[in-house]
Amino acid sequence: MAVADQSQAKASDYLAVERTFLAWIRTGIALMGLGFVLARFGLFLQEFNFNQPNVRSAHYGLSIWFGTTLIFLGVFAAVFSLIRYLRLMDHLRKGQDSFSHASTLGIVVAIILAVLGLAMSFYLIFTRPTPQTSNPQNQENSMLSNPENGIVRLESHHSAEDTVTRLKGILEAKGVKLFIVVDHSGEAEKAGLTMPPTKLLIFGNPKAGTPLMLASPSTALDLPLKILVAEDAGGKTWISYNAPAFLQARHNLPANLLPNIAVIEALATNAAQ
Repeated sequence: MAVADQSQAKASDYLAVERTFLAWIRTGIALMGLGFVLARFGLFLQEFNFNQPNVRSAHYGLSIWFGTTLIFLGVFAAVFSLIRYLRLMDHLRKGQDSFSHASTLGIVVAIILAVLGLAMSFYLIFTRPTPQTSNPQNQENSMLSNPENGIVRLESHHSAEDTVTRLKGILEAKGVKLFIVVDHSGEAEKAGLTMPPTKLLIFGNPKAGTPLMLASPSTALDLPLKILVAEDAGGKTWISYNAPAFLQARHNLPANLLPNIAVIEALATNAAQ
């Protein structure tokens, strides 16, 4: 009779198993929450780079995979902790010993987190944004401006097609509406003429453009904003746009509204990198 009493589980045993189960549930929730934040972290860094023209662009697409892995790990922890909880409860009712071996769930989660942590560390180290070195000669070769007509030309490090794609992606990420892409080279080809890739992107935001036109109605002549992506005879791709200072002087815009059109500089710089 004494032996039977020793094998009988106590209330404290059941409560201990339940506390462990709830602790794993909290762990799963924390992993899923952290995974969601990490998955969105790449977008935050891209937004930061867009607003920092002097920082070299970097790609953070892998952050979504790291975040998704953490979310799945959280789901795994929640599901298998439930299975483990039910198994332990059954063993307690039958008087079986279930605590003589290490927790498989804990070992698996620990190993995955260790591997994921190392991968994230290497990832963050090798994708750190680095300040661009200022080389006057390189800046002179990559950016040309004509103060007389106000046109700024910025050399792109990508093909014309890729540059247009990058511009579209940045506009979409910023919530700026792309009204139309005028494919000059495509229309020339339809007419039987040969022309290097040349496309004009017309985009804008009413919240930024309306105050400009209210302050100076003639601004509507140059709005929405435009960026020209064209390839020259030597195969180089150039991004051209009207300098914000030129537009300000042309339409006598107040200085406090200059940021409404100055965004085009950061947009062009980011697309060219």
